[in-house]
Amino acid sequence: MSVLPPLSAVRVFEAAARLENFTAAAQELGMTQAAVSYQVKLLEERLGLSLFQRAGRRVLLTDKGREIAPVIIRAFDQMRQGFAALAQDHSTVLTISCTNSFAHLWLASRIGAFQMRHPGLAVRIQADDAVVDLAHAGVDLAIRGGKGNWPALEARLLTHNRLAPMCSPAWLARNGPVADAQALHALPRLSPDDMWWHEWFAAMGVEADPADGPPGIALDSQVMEGRAAIGGQGIAILNLFLWKAEVEAGLLVEAMPSYVREFASYWIVYPPHARNTAKVKAFRDWISAEFAAAIADDPEGRYLPRDA
Repeated sequence: MSVLPPLSAVRVFEAAARLENFTAAAQELGMTQAAVSYQVKLLEERLGLSLFQRAGRRVLLTDKGREIAPVIIRAFDQMRQGFAALAQDHSTVLTISCTNSFAHLWLASRIGAFQMRHPGLAVRIQADDAVVDLAHAGVDLAIRGGKGNWPALEARLLTHNRLAPMCSPAWLARNGPVADAQALHALPRLSPDDMWWHEWFAAMGVEADPADGPPGIALDSQVMEGRAAIGGQGIAILNLFLWKAEVEAGLLVEAMPSYVREFASYWIVYPPHARNTAKVKAFRDWISAEFAAAIADDPEGRYLPRDA
């Protein structure tokens, strides 16, 4: 005999022993009474002893049944408690994955408003520019840039994004005006090999490789590029919406007029099985409303383009 008999039969025995009633056990387990009797019989045959004795319409535990029943009932109680605790922990913690730029420039200053609406929910933000596997990383949902086609995930569009070459007003006063994109290509740019420069120059009809221009400071995040631009270090290619506050404060200006939509858009993504969980639904509804309000506050599409 193996160490453990079939767990399906053990599960039926636990319910029948705890309730001392095959009919009640069948109702609890969603089975027929005949199925309960069959599973108990399989277990008794496997063990080579009787666990129940029939007394008219009643069933009573035998001496051997009374001996093993507390052990099995206690084990199932511990499993129920463990799974209940796990479910409780999972339901009260929301883990969000997003890029460093989105976390620092948008989410960090707003997530408190979401948590105030949901005081029983703890929020964890995992900022990482690498695309994480939600299941293996223990992440509930993510904010991603792309086309919305991630395998095994549902995606809801939050917004399209506009790219713009940005610099400080003082830098532009010293080095401007910038006549056109070709002229901008010859000026000092921050992270000149950034893929966004490729997108922007291609959209503006400049065929030259952006990296062929003057040497520039290479920075590894949009956060650093924007801060360097504010400090007068050159022109950065930025997602304009994430720098709206700095633009409105007069810290950043567009180096030249342009209107280029980024190849990727922002999406909220999550596994299909999580779509209706309370915490995912709460955050999805909240962030969707936040972006809808931002779009409504920007009727000309200066920060958030409307085109598909």
